[in-house]
Amino acid sequence: MLVEVIATSVEDAKRAEQGGADRLELISGILEGGITPSWGLIDAVVKAVSIPVNVMVRPHSQSFCYTAEELAVMRQDVRIIRELGAAGVVFGMLTPENRLDQRGLELLLGESGALNVTFHRAFDDAVDQMEAARILLEYPQVRTILTSGGKKTAIEGANCIEQLVKLTEKTQLTILAGSGLSLANVGDLVKRTGVKEVHFGSAVRVEGQALQYVDAERVAAIKQLL
Repeated sequence: MLVEVIATSVEDAKRAEQGGADRLELISGILEGGITPSWGLIDAVVKAVSIPVNVMVRPHSQSFCYTAEELAVMRQDVRIIRELGAAGVVFGMLTPENRLDQRGLELLLGESGALNVTFHRAFDDAVDQMEAARILLEYPQVRTILTSGGKKTAIEGANCIEQLVKLTEKTQLTILAGSGLSLANVGDLVKRTGVKEVHFGSAVRVEGQALQYVDAERVAAIKQLL
């Protein structure tokens, strides 16, 4: 089982690694669902830890529908993130009709190079998760889908997550389940869905609070459980 932990600072990153996290998702604006962190923070975190760092590329939290100018900014961010030595990028984009924006996706993939690409929870706002997954299967650079199965939490979306795990079996795509997961419920989700990667935010922070630091002991407890 791979455990990915959200980090918003160098301190978060070090604590997550200490607790046994396998990978980081580096973001700013945790209360907004994550936006692109500063280049200085990316550089510092990549240098501070030895585990892979995947960096959010999201210019604002208004929607997942981006203008040409916003996509150009995101493409520039991807280039810098790659040059700073991160392991991957995390992004997602939709059309006004809430279908995958393949043109925007292809624009960013053109700058991603060998980076691991995760399509983030924009996926959950798509009108049809299975259709969206089939489209992403056509892009070998996209290795991961972060999803709650189209619902508010991964527990509520467990049936869809199970279907996605089956659809992507023996492909380049891995399903990363996230949203609302905790020490109390993650074991059941893994059993129900067969998912092999899980994603944690507030549940592994001090007092379970989004604006506190990562709690290494909470990360370790989840690693031990899984």
